[in-house]
Amino acid sequence: MDYYSSLKSFTLHARDSANSFLSEYEPLVLVSAPLFALLVAWIVQSLLNVLHDKGLKATIIGFVMSSIKLVPGVKRYIDSEKQKVVDKLQSGGKSKREGWRTELPSTGLGAGVLDRMKDDKRNDVSWQGKCSGTVYIGGSESEGHFSVINEACSMFAHTNPLHLDVFKSVARYEAEVVAMTAALLGGKEKSSGGQICGNMTSGGTESILLAMKSSRDYMKAMKGISKPEMIIPVSAHSAYDKAAQYFNIKLWRVPVNKEFQADVKAIRRYINRNTILIVGSAPGFPHGIIDPIEELGELASTYGICLHVDLCLGGFVLPFARKLGYPIPPFDFSVKGVTSVSVDVHKYGLAPKGTSVVLYRNHDIRKNQFVAVTEWSGGLYVSPTIAGSRPGGLIAGAWASMMSLGEEGYLENTKQIMDVSKQIQKGIKEIPELFIVGRPDMTIVAFGSNVVDIFEVNDILTSKGWHLNALQRPNSIHICVTLQHVPVVEDFLRDMKESVKTVKENPGPKDGGLAPIYGAAGKIPDRGMVQELLVNYMDGTC
Repeated sequence: MDYYSSLKSFTLHARDSANSFLSEYEPLVLVSAPLFALLVAWIVQSLLNVLHDKGLKATIIGFVMSSIKLVPGVKRYIDSEKQKVVDKLQSGGKSKREGWRTELPSTGLGAGVLDRMKDDKRNDVSWQGKCSGTVYIGGSESEGHFSVINEACSMFAHTNPLHLDVFKSVARYEAEVVAMTAALLGGKEKSSGGQICGNMTSGGTESILLAMKSSRDYMKAMKGISKPEMIIPVSAHSAYDKAAQYFNIKLWRVPVNKEFQADVKAIRRYINRNTILIVGSAPGFPHGIIDPIEELGELASTYGICLHVDLCLGGFVLPFARKLGYPIPPFDFSVKGVTSVSVDVHKYGLAPKGTSVVLYRNHDIRKNQFVAVTEWSGGLYVSPTIAGSRPGGLIAGAWASMMSLGEEGYLENTKQIMDVSKQIQKGIKEIPELFIVGRPDMTIVAFGSNVVDIFEVNDILTSKGWHLNALQRPNSIHICVTLQHVPVVEDFLRDMKESVKTVKENPGPKDGGLAPIYGAAGKIPDRGMVQELLVNYMDGTC
């Protein structure tokens, strides 16, 4: 009883002391103080969230820019300047839209529409041998491999694999494309686990989106992660940014190392209890360099998280390059820790545009990709990919491409494009004003300059009919070698030398060129402003 009496006495004393202390304040203060404290806590928490999401530098820059825009007239001036840049990027695109049809013709053209389309096609830019990537099949579009896949697409243009009971052949084609692709990427290796599975998609972006969605839901089921985060190198494809926005995943972009590969140590520092996935590329789109997939796999296994490998470019080259004797490091499901991969059949698989494959290590992960609906009045519904209806003609075209080429065909194609890639690297090294970015592992060659403005060089090349890709960090351009470049590689190197010479002798922006915009975009510290420019450009283009 003495203990309870002491406790009661202490409680009464504490209450009296508190009442005595608080009696010195007005009731309004006593009521408003907690509310004010909650407001301050909310502001601090919001600030910490912004710092966590954007980082200190981006937060400060964003705050400064927002403050500057509050000055009368400043926001109007900035918006005006941004519109000038957008107009420059569009390069008269709006005027080209004049005369475009906005209504159905009152009387149909019948088969005559094909003649109209042939006329329109003749006005397109000449792309044969002049584009980085873009068209991967060699030769003329009216013969050879083009003819094979075009006829296959036409034969099955009316089909839809959503109706499995009707179009059984297309369903089989998809399953076989997936199985053949998996076999190329370690699916037959014992270390793969023997359960590799997947689906065909509309392209690399959809394959990546599905892999991210599946990994998010799988990790939620396995570890209860409700605020998912993923970590990728700055060289990883922009499709991961899409996935982060679509599926509410916090995205961390980590700098690459000196060799322009994913920095495993840097990625490790970002891993926390909310991390669901890390990413590697084989190779990366910007510089054609393979990330250290084995080290990333070990990291993923150690922390019990997913690892996605982007093989959209390398999936139909690296397996054959290895057989040809090139020193290709491990990159597929033979690596422990790899949980999913994406590989485009419509690139070096030489299939029709709109065909890719997403693969998973096992069915437990892939099941999270599917959407099943049980409460729809239209009946029970389940779909494997983002699209419900899918073009069976494209699936048939992919199957026809793989079957018509076979292993021997892919080996021969790989030899040709790898040889041309080495020839281009050699030619660039012989131009003293240029340097190659990193050490390309495959068929993408990126190059920059410390002597001339590389974007001005790109503008001169564009005026000569070439269409290359402009890169940043560092400023550079790249060419993705395809079979189209095999007969024109000497022309490309000659035009490259002439373009560098022209810029060196006459530096400065070319009329109609985009060098000033690319250069300025890389230097603008407010990346939010650059995003606005891109969004406004796209909104006025499509």
